Amino acid sequence: MSEYLLEARGLKMHFPIHSEVLRRTQGHVKAVDGVDLKVRRGETLALVGESGCGKSTLARLLLRLLQPTAGQVLFEGDDILIYNNAQMTRARRDMQLVFQDPYASLNPRATVGKIIAEPLRVHGYDGDVKARVRELLDMVGLRPEHYDRYPHEFSGGQRQRVGIARAIALRPKLLICDEPISALDVSIQAQIVGLLQDLRSELDLTCVFISHDLSVVRHIADRVAVMYLGKIVEIADRAELYDAPRHPYTESLMSAIPVPDPVKERQRRRIVLTGDLPSPAAPPAGCAFHPRCPRAQTSCSQTTPQLEALGGDRHLASCFFPLSTDARFGDHAADGAVPGHR
Repeated sequence: MSEYLLEARGLKMHFPIHSEVLRRTQGHVKAVDGVDLKVRRGETLALVGESGCGKSTLARLLLRLLQPTAGQVLFEGDDILIYNNAQMTRARRDMQLVFQDPYASLNPRATVGKIIAEPLRVHGYDGDVKARVRELLDMVGLRPEHYDRYPHEFSGGQRQRVGIARAIALRPKLLICDEPISALDVSIQAQIVGLLQDLRSELDLTCVFISHDLSVVRHIADRVAVMYLGKIVEIADRAELYDAPRHPYTESLMSAIPVPDPVKERQRRRIVLTGDLPSPAAPPAGCAFHPRCPRAQTSCSQTTPQLEALGGDRHLASCFFPLSTDARFGDHAADGAVPGHR
């Protein structure tokens, strides 16, 4: 059995740009542009980056909710991109998605019981469906009487719990969480993060966790992949990435993490990037980050750096002039203060 449950190889998603006249293709938006990624069994891999960098598109490609322009997606060693409909239906039992918006992801005309029971009925669950749904409600911290209620009768946090219950109904092996807490209050975010951690242990889940909140990522992730303009620019174990980022873009993200200690906040060095995020329809030549990078040199605008190991195979970065390991951020980032309670 392979160490990796999920692999992406050379994954690309280029959306065509059509002209208003004759609908001719004038160019492409390179939402995902050559991503190589491996997710180990039982780990939580976090995917971080600015809005518009391609995180959500990548999540949908990994689940084959979008058909990529190029590349492979291997799930347990098999390329799911060549599956027929029947094979893909069976594969979906083992790979599920928790959506960002708990308001839009639930059918407002269906009761919670029907929403959670839907994957069980689609995949031919041969047990007592109603009993299984009540068991799932209990697992995510909801009560049995919620079975016959509609989504509008719940708070945002409760709706997200319903979405999580639906996602784990078939005991999947892979759970992709696409910013599952960004639409929730801070206090509720902590509860949902704690719930996901508990379920990961109970169900032996492998998770891909997409988030903007680097403090939450530090608390929940085993490894972190940093994405910029459709590419992975750095990936490493959580502690190593937070303590000693090697890519300048990662360094700038780490410097923006809020610090609850006013003294440390005054002492730390804040890195403010200049310029705007380039358009994925016309990315810069060479390294996509070079127009905003304080370390950029002439070669950065001429050649694209590859994702390569730096001092070991567990820390990779795509940079010609990576940061020294002497630059440590361990004392500057928020130390995690996200309690794990349901």
